[in-house]
Amino acid sequence: MILVTGATGQFGATTIDFLLKKGTPANEIAALVRDEAKAGDLKAKGVRIVTGDYDNYGSLVEAFKGVDKLLFVSGSDVVNRIKQHENVVKAAKEAGVGHVVYTSFIRKNETETSPIALVAQSHLFTENALKESGITYTILRNNIYADILPMFLGPNVTETGVFFPAGDTPVAFTLRSDMAEATANVLTGTGHENQDYRISNTETVTFHDIARFIGEAAGKELGYVSPESAVYKQVLSGAGLPEEVVAISVGFAEAFKQGEFDSTETDLDTLLGRKPGSVKDYLTAIYSAK
Repeated sequence: MILVTGATGQFGATTIDFLLKKGTPANEIAALVRDEAKAGDLKAKGVRIVTGDYDNYGSLVEAFKGVDKLLFVSGSDVVNRIKQHENVVKAAKEAGVGHVVYTSFIRKNETETSPIALVAQSHLFTENALKESGITYTILRNNIYADILPMFLGPNVTETGVFFPAGDTPVAFTLRSDMAEATANVLTGTGHENQDYRISNTETVTFHDIARFIGEAAGKELGYVSPESAVYKQVLSGAGLPEEVVAISVGFAEAFKQGEFDSTETDLDTLLGRKPGSVKDYLTAIYSAK
């Protein structure tokens, strides 16, 4: 049995779709959800639904019983994630899970000086906890989703141009669907025991490139402005965004500028058996003039 956590989220749901496409019977896939009412699409596909919450240790132990491979999708609650992830690892061990595949992140700076230290610390904790638990593991050090670009760029980017404090440093943005397919291949394949994989694109783009790609797709010339972080923070705060969202956005922008996500050293093409999709094609599909 393969169990996927975060199964109603985009990454978990997409991975389940790839498992099904690649021939895993639906009755051999379980989906962990907090609210069964939101799992209608998964039920319709014949996937087994189990309820559990990263905050509820007992629910996790019960959900993980009989699971051979667990896809542990990192939680979205950055503030409480260390305790939640500790619950998952301990519950997996208690339930006798055979193999845990964890979605971590690619990085260079593992110290408190990292601009995304708040995000990083829970991933680093979880990697260490898995390795110390004695459970067979695979760690996927995922690069940043290309799919998150529209959020960073805002809904009016085709009118305003790109306004983002990332400087001119290239970033190896990677498609979520490619990551999910590679994850499905790991879950159904062999030889991935106790491995750390770098999951990144084979090419990089700058935000100048991103502005050009969007402009070409929208049929107009768009510029790129990289403001000071303090100015960008003020703009986001002035737009009414929550303080936590502002802090994370500013932190990731600085991480891009510092080259935290510029590496094209990757196992993704090997795991996929093909070249990963391009950011240009992704942005063209989104912003093409109608």
